[in-house]
Amino acid sequence: MNSMFEDKANTVSFGQKLAASEAFRALFKEGMSLVEETAAYLDGPGRAASKALSRADSLAYSSESMRLTTRLMQLASWLLLQRAVNEGEMTLAQASKEKHKVRLSRQDIATNREAFERLPAELRELTLQSLRLQERILHLDQLIYSGEQESPAQATTRTVHDQSVAAQFERLRAAFPGASD
Repeated sequence: MNSMFEDKANTVSFGQKLAASEAFRALFKEGMSLVEETAAYLDGPGRAASKALSRADSLAYSSESMRLTTRLMQLASWLLLQRAVNEGEMTLAQASKEKHKVRLSRQDIATNREAFERLPAELRELTLQSLRLQERILHLDQLIYSGEQESPAQATTRTVHDQSVAAQFERLRAAFPGASD
């Protein structure tokens, strides 16, 4: 038998190699910069911009900024976890166990397209940047951890979490009747 195929356990995947590359370092820097830029916007100019919105658009702004913040925190957590692997602070197996706490998932915008278009341009741009970053990280995550499957318990936990978020949005809509018009 050819020795190249005998030691499959020592094979390094393309995803693992990519995660340890300069490209990952650039992705990490981009992700952390986006987190900082978003925080600065939401705490400063975004706060002022949201006060000038109609009631319905203000609710859309709140929903979108919460979703943006959640998305970025998930992405930053994943990036930090992967950087720990790259720097030898944890093994890939340890990271694989820890990454389930991150709840990395695909999230779209929180509002309908029409409401999204009425939001401040900078919030829209930050949201779109975060969505592009999310796609890249989800792709890299799939390359690195493709051998893993979600367990039924994890799927149930994710479903309960998603239902909880939906319930919170319903309470917001009830508190602001007519705001979604």
